[in-house]
Amino acid sequence: MDHHCRAAQEWHPQVTIRVIVADDQPLIRTGLKMILDAQPDIEVVGEAADGREAVDLARKLRPDVCLFDIRMPNMDGIEATQQLAGPDVDDPLAIVIITTFDLDEYVHGALKAGARGFLLKDAGPELLVQAIHAAASGDALIAPNVTARLLATFSEKRTGAPPVQPIQPLTDREEEVLVTVARGLTNAEIAHELHMSLSTAKTHLASLMAKLGARNRVEIAMWAYETDRIKRG
Repeated sequence: MDHHCRAAQEWHPQVTIRVIVADDQPLIRTGLKMILDAQPDIEVVGEAADGREAVDLARKLRPDVCLFDIRMPNMDGIEATQQLAGPDVDDPLAIVIITTFDLDEYVHGALKAGARGFLLKDAGPELLVQAIHAAASGDALIAPNVTARLLATFSEKRTGAPPVQPIQPLTDREEEVLVTVARGLTNAEIAHELHMSLSTAKTHLASLMAKLGARNRVEIAMWAYETDRIKRG
């Protein structure tokens, strides 16, 4: 009896991450679906050919992650993201933007609209899967090879209101964590680089989000560039 109870406690059913894919090119949709469905814990539960269809499908199916192209007919990826994950949405969905344009105003706009991250279409299967896992777990992934260029470019072009001021000054340790986030490091990489535990790294991230009013690490990274915490080379 004890043996059976122990075995039951040790067995954990695998949680499947439900994903919808939206892209106006059937070949791209098929490729993304094949990559994701090949993963043991990811299932593509729906496909859409334009932004409006994607929003309707997402609201109907409530997937764990939405993978959206940035440029789609009827409604682009920014507007779709805004409707599903914008600041006024009570129960925002996790959205990852995938695009061919790494220095595209539309990408920046999508991140501002609430996307959890973005990838280039040539990023490769491994990074795509990482991004889906990150978004599903409440984290965000922005491709490290384009993070600095994208954020630096648009911080240089920024106009209008100055960057938000934190509700409390950042500690020295939070400033260090801020820079690593802006460089695109994962929580585990931050913990390793700054010689702290994973839980401590997560605590600092949570504190940064609260002080900056940021919804995710993408917004933390953008703030780091907007306030010149990261020097552009």
